[in-house]
Amino acid sequence: MAVPYGRLTNFNQVIEVLREYPLKKIALSVGQSRSALKALHQAYSLGIAEPVIFGDKKEIETIMKEEELNGGNIEIHDYPDYLEAAYQAALYVSQGKADIIMKGQIHSDDYLRSILNKDLNLLEPGQRLSHVFVLEVTNMDKLLLVTDAAVNIAPDLRQKAIILSNAIFLARVLGINEPNVAVVSAIELVNPDLPATLDAAILSKMADRNQIKYGKIDGPFALDNALSAEAARIKKINSPVPGNADILLMPNIEVGNVLAKSFTYLAGGTMAGIVLGAKIPVVLPSRADSARSKLMGIALAVLVSDMTADKFVKLGKVHL
Repeated sequence: MAVPYGRLTNFNQVIEVLREYPLKKIALSVGQSRSALKALHQAYSLGIAEPVIFGDKKEIETIMKEEELNGGNIEIHDYPDYLEAAYQAALYVSQGKADIIMKGQIHSDDYLRSILNKDLNLLEPGQRLSHVFVLEVTNMDKLLLVTDAAVNIAPDLRQKAIILSNAIFLARVLGINEPNVAVVSAIELVNPDLPATLDAAILSKMADRNQIKYGKIDGPFALDNALSAEAARIKKINSPVPGNADILLMPNIEVGNVLAKSFTYLAGGTMAGIVLGAKIPVVLPSRADSARSKLMGIALAVLVSDMTADKFVKLGKVHL
């Protein structure tokens, strides 16, 4: 999968690339969210996304007036009940009327449940929804991907392989041709008492045998030696991944979510979240995320929306 630009190392570069893209239509699910409306207004002003809003029209219009957001000809579908608003937004996307769906003022479980509604047929065959946080790490001059920190609670080996293929696809969309993947655990040694280290070792061997393609996968790594070549050197870890990781595959949702949110709330960094594995990009911010974070989630979704998913995971079968 070739992209017509080089490696993107910050969100401003993502926005610049999108100036050459056609305007995408995005359905906002339960739109009475102040930060989501501000992010969509900015996206529209930048010429990257045109919003269609589903939710309580009166409340949405009140927020837009208070924030001095020019509604213009923005289409608002009035559904005061949040579950009905979520369903109608997902239905709208399933009918091909919008390119992207975005979470507004609704709990993630209810939002994702509307997308997974089998009648709407929004899930790619053989795929699994998984979430990727993209962190703008300025001191490393890179975009760092963390997965899965929002959807899959305690993925098994099979699920981790699919989660990993989704993240590798996004990394390649960001211009990282062959991303370095660090499979993270508490320690960097295989220990039968820590199942995450066994999964890491197996995923690494699967990559060696081309069962997972398009990335250099190694692990297990503790977080320090995943991100620091010096830490890896001190611990005598011989691998090209430490200090060069583009993707951190986390052992479970708890570890991933804490890591990603600490990046924002302790380090003041900017991150954006997107769900892959559906037929359309799914923007899944936290309701507490800033308007800038949500804008960058929209930008990632627009960037992905024109790309053909190029993923490869092969799991062995038993032949009797």
